[in-house]
Amino acid sequence: MSGPSTRGRVLPRGGSGSRYLPLLLVAAILIAVVIAGRPAEASPPDAAPQAAPAAMQAHDGGAAQPVEHGLPQSAVEIARPLGVPITNSMVVTWIVAIFLIVLARTATRAMTEVPGPVQNFVEWVVQSLYEFLEGIIGPQLVKRTFWFFATIFIFILASNWIGLLPGVGTIGWGSQTAHGFTIDQPLFRGANADLNMTLAMSLVFFACWIVWALQEVGVRGIFTELFAPKGESAGMMRVLMLIVFFAAGCLEIVSILFRPVSLSFRLYGNVYAGENMLEAMATMVPWLGWLLPIPFYFMELLVGLVQAMVFMLLTAVFTLLICQHHEETSPTQAHG
Repeated sequence: MSGPSTRGRVLPRGGSGSRYLPLLLVAAILIAVVIAGRPAEASPPDAAPQAAPAAMQAHDGGAAQPVEHGLPQSAVEIARPLGVPITNSMVVTWIVAIFLIVLARTATRAMTEVPGPVQNFVEWVVQSLYEFLEGIIGPQLVKRTFWFFATIFIFILASNWIGLLPGVGTIGWGSQTAHGFTIDQPLFRGANADLNMTLAMSLVFFACWIVWALQEVGVRGIFTELFAPKGESAGMMRVLMLIVFFAAGCLEIVSILFRPVSLSFRLYGNVYAGENMLEAMATMVPWLGWLLPIPFYFMELLVGLVQAMVFMLLTAVFTLLICQHHEETSPTQAHG
């Protein structure tokens, strides 16, 4: 029987694993600061009072217009201190960041060889993520990029699950309508149900992706990976392969430029659709509004985990694809 793994990996209990936690904290704060700086597409503060008369007018007009229900597509501005707009999704973003900071500080404030429950849980999460990513992108690349991938997974997961807590979307300012009391300006909104949030994370990854690619393979390696012909060829076939791979490289550049868009809309769309589905289930049958959403809450817990994993895996694979050239040459040289 052997004890804990001694392969020289990270995160032995109470040991070097703690060095990654401050990085996770810094990254969480960084994301929160990025989001705090955007005025986004927030609705004006006076939009809520105008919503109630419009709803009443539509109701009084009979078949004039059906009353819209569901989460608005953009976050709602709830305050503007010193001219800085604050939206309800930003409030949840800060709550998640503070929660993760407090959790990590509690786990690492007094680390011991025999960890307590909080320290043990945090070390288990970080080590599990490290070993999982190491098996995908390799030991060399994971040392450089783990801080980002682990942070993005934990942050998205915490944001998705905290967005399911009672009060998110149901506490705020509203008005009385013919259909009952309606929340027009919710105080809280799921962080990832705001496209500005998901786009900010995608752009941060895109900037990191460029830096990691330059560090791993350099400018020449990037152009080689994108445009250089693969395999051996000669004569006219060589010329044809150069043209084909140059065209393929141009298409790959277009694909790379659209990655932040696809990453942001994938996460936003799934979270936004989930929150709308929960609201629809709660209002479909008024006297069963407390019961119908319950099975879907369990499904959204799973969706929140899956979407956090998908975002992390896609960013990790995108990084591996541009950085793998350096790691692929080593076994060939060693074999030769």
